[in-house]
Amino acid sequence: MCNSLLPNNTDGPALPALCWTARTTNGRMPALNLIATALVAAIVFTGTFTPMAFLSSGEVFSRFVAERGPTIKSAIPYGANPRQKLDVYQPKAQCADGPIVVFLYGGAWNSGDRGTYGFAGAALANRGITTVVPDYRLFPEVKFPGFVDDAALAYAWVVKNLAQTGGKTRPIFLMGHSAGAHSAALLAFDPSYIARSGASSPRPAGFIGLAGPYAFDPTTWPSTKDIFSTAKSADSARPVAFVRAGAPPSLLLHGADDTTVKLFNTRDLAKALKAAGTPVEAVEYPGIGHVGLVLTLAAPLRWRAPTLDATVKFVERIVGGKGNCGG
Repeated sequence: MCNSLLPNNTDGPALPALCWTARTTNGRMPALNLIATALVAAIVFTGTFTPMAFLSSGEVFSRFVAERGPTIKSAIPYGANPRQKLDVYQPKAQCADGPIVVFLYGGAWNSGDRGTYGFAGAALANRGITTVVPDYRLFPEVKFPGFVDDAALAYAWVVKNLAQTGGKTRPIFLMGHSAGAHSAALLAFDPSYIARSGASSPRPAGFIGLAGPYAFDPTTWPSTKDIFSTAKSADSARPVAFVRAGAPPSLLLHGADDTTVKLFNTRDLAKALKAAGTPVEAVEYPGIGHVGLVLTLAAPLRWRAPTLDATVKFVERIVGGKGNCGG
């Protein structure tokens, strides 16, 4: 059963569109999986749910399941707005000059908090990938493309402050889930955002999208039309419309049971990338829903789908070497 707070074809909130089933391993659910599932269920199905209460609970969930190991630098400003802050998850010292991932979380463009996604930052950092998780301004404070511009500013901060280590230029990957995958895809495929970010920013080394709404029309859908009312056209807000030859190599992951962001979004983007001659791998995980996909980055739920392994292997292929410095 999937409890979705938004209609089909749209992007859902950060965690409450819970779309997974409690599957077992050899007939038994491991203790940590059971605890994590029970905790998330308590967060989602509380009778006093409010967005702010959920964000607080989501951070508790992340702290509960996040792995130890990386060094975390929190609340670093990348702009003047209170929402323009980011966290950096750094791997072990011997991996400090390796690849970087900028991870943009989802939340229907109107909710979300970087603290909820510490489990994602820690998971990638423990595999040798420095991970940056920025907050960004949300609707109604801004409309499109304000949140994408924020993501570009965060990317520019990474270029200026992390990309050069010991004379070596570190590759930067854009990664996102849901609404965050939409913004990350626009940065990856429309170079004008990074060009306007105020830094001489290199092209992303690759794009990793988790259940992104790349192809739907956000200017007409009831739950998103106000957010995207400032778009010049429908295509200006559709990442699939910006795919051209020379686009960054891409890894597209989607849950086959996702009823929040439909599979046609990933399939249409994969088709466009292939037509443009861009290397792309698209994977659909059976039995996985919209939020369940990003949660498989967390150690207690990693048995449900190899999302982390697929991400690390993709990064390693692009950089031409092993990025795994962790356990």
